[in-house]
Amino acid sequence: MITKRLTKREEDVMKILWEAGKGFVKDLLKQHPEPKPHYNTFSTIIRGLEEKGYVAHNSYGNSHEYYPAVTKEEYRKLFIKNVVSDYFESSYKNVVSFFVNEDKLNVEDLKELIDIIEKKKQD
Repeated sequence: MITKRLTKREEDVMKILWEAGKGFVKDLLKQHPEPKPHYNTFSTIIRGLEEKGYVAHNSYGNSHEYYPAVTKEEYRKLFIKNVVSDYFESSYKNVVSFFVNEDKLNVEDLKELIDIIEKKKQD
């Protein structure tokens, strides 16, 4: 069970790993946008992610092929839960109100959300 939040740098590395599916540090580093971190820095981040339970590896001699141990969806759920708890008093209604007040959701969006909720209740 994952419980630790990721830093921005760790999230960036996880995004690369989720996209790639798996890979060796040198191959994953190639996918990192500029400016690329130093190889050792990147490797340290991946090992830290492994310690936190987000990444696992297969060993091939002295080489390690890393892969996500946590799906993007699993992390999204944890991330959203923490944001709602920390910034919206654990209220999803407050989240929706925030987006409405920020003009990020309109009446049509809200109607679609209501349809989703009603459909979910029927299932």
